[in-house]
Amino acid sequence: MKLSRRNFISKSTFVTIGSLLTLNSITAKEFAETKLKARKNKPVVISTWSHGVAANEAAWEVLKNKGKAIDAVEKGVMVTEADEDNSSVGIGGFPDRDGKVTLDACVMDETGNAGSVSFLQHIVHPISVARLVMDKTPHVMLSGEGAFQFAIESGFKKTNLLTEKAKKAWEKWKVKSEYEPVINIENHDTIGMVALDSDGNLSGACTTSGLAFKMHGRVGDSPIIGAGMFVDNEVGAAVATGMGELVMKTMGSFLIVEFMRNGLSPQEACEKAIDRIKQKLPDYKNFQIGYLAINKQGETGAYSIHKGFNYAKYNKKGNNLIDAGHLLKD
Repeated sequence: MKLSRRNFISKSTFVTIGSLLTLNSITAKEFAETKLKARKNKPVVISTWSHGVAANEAAWEVLKNKGKAIDAVEKGVMVTEADEDNSSVGIGGFPDRDGKVTLDACVMDETGNAGSVSFLQHIVHPISVARLVMDKTPHVMLSGEGAFQFAIESGFKKTNLLTEKAKKAWEKWKVKSEYEPVINIENHDTIGMVALDSDGNLSGACTTSGLAFKMHGRVGDSPIIGAGMFVDNEVGAAVATGMGELVMKTMGSFLIVEFMRNGLSPQEACEKAIDRIKQKLPDYKNFQIGYLAINKQGETGAYSIHKGFNYAKYNKKGNNLIDAGHLLKD
C-alpha cells in the first residue's frame, strides 16, 4: 500500500506517542520502586571508623524522632569532638609540630547550604561553629583567627584543647621530629558522617584535628566542600577520611556524588573514586583513603585503598561496625 504524506505523518506520530507512553510507564514504575526502597531504608546514618558507633547513637536519637538529618549529623559528630581519648578529632586531638591543636570542620544540608571552619583553635566543637557559619553568615568558610573571633562572639568558650595525653605524645615525637603518618592509625583521621532522615533529606558533617604533627597552618580536606564531604539532595552524599591531600587533589566526595548521579550505586561510586586516586597519584600506595557514600534511596557504600578501614551504620536493624572493601590485596 502506498502511503500518503498525511498517512505517514499520522502513523509516525502514533509510533512516537506510543514510544513516549512506554518510556513514561517505565519511568513511573522505576519511580515507584525508588520511593518504596527509600521508605524501607530510611532513616539511616553512616560514619567513619569505630568512633562512629558512639556518634551514630547520638545521631539516631534525632533521626528516630523524625528529626532533620542536618541536626542528626551535627549532634553525632559532637560526641567524637568531646571525647578526650580520641586523638584525631576535637579536644584531645594531637597537635601540629608547634604544639598547637588546630581543627577543621564542615556541614552541608539538604538545600545545598554549607558552612566550614579551618585552622580553628581553642574551640571544642568546630562542627557547631561551621553550622553557625552556614546559618548566620553569607559565607561558606571562616578560617584561623577570624573563625575563632566569630566563635567567641557567638557564645563559644575558649578552651585549652591540648590534653596531657596529647602533650606527651607531641613531646615524644619532638625527640626525632619524624613526620611519618601511619596507615590506619587513627592519629590522622576524621569523623565523617552522612544521614538520610525520615523525610528523605540528606545532610553531612566532617570534623578533625588533622594530621598529627603537621606543619603549622596545614589544612586538609575535611573543611573543603566537595573534598572531605559533599551533599546533593537529589542524588546522594559522601565523606572521606585518611590522607586529605589525596582527596583534595581528586575532589573525592564531589566525584562520588557525580558518579551516583550518572547511575552508579554508592558502592560502585566509592570504588571508582578510589580508582581515580590510583590513576592520578603515583604514590597512592603509601597512604590510606576511605570513602563512605549514601544515595537518595538509603543505599550505602564504602571502599578504601588499604585493608583496615571500617565504618558504623545505624538503621532499623541496629548500629553495626562494618569492614569496608579495599583496593590493595594482601
